[in-house]
Parts: sequence; structure tokens; C-alpha cells
Amino acid sequence: MKSEQYRDFDATQLYCPTCRQAVPVRKRLLLVLTNGEKFDYTCAYCGTSVGDKMVSNRDDGPLIIRDR
Repeated sequence: MKSEQYRDFDATQLYCPTCRQAVPVRKRLLLVLTNGEKFDYTCAYCGTSVGDKMVSNRDDGPLIIRDR
């Protein structure tokens, strides 16, 4: 059985329709959900949203949120 080498990838450049070229992107956390986290990729030059990514929780354990 093959072991998993890569579990998750992050984009460093994506195509921006406003800049009309592949540009560096900034990844920011958009939402924290019970089944994972949703991230948004924005153009580093103009700030246009160029993509998103959903990262599922790796374990089936409970989500614990502490109120400070």
C-alpha cells in the first residue's frame, strides 16, 4: 500500500482576470465550519478574488471552541 506523500497543496500563483496574467496570491481564512475551513485566494496586486479552497478536518474528533 502506498503512503500519502502530499495531503494538501497551497497555490502560490493563479490567473487574475483583472491583471490578465498569473500573479502571486495571498491566502486568507474566510470561514471556519464544522467540517473544515474555507480559504480565499486574492491577487497580491489588485486584490481581486481569484479562487477559494476548502480544507476538510483531518480527524473526526469534536470541534472545541473556547470562549475567552
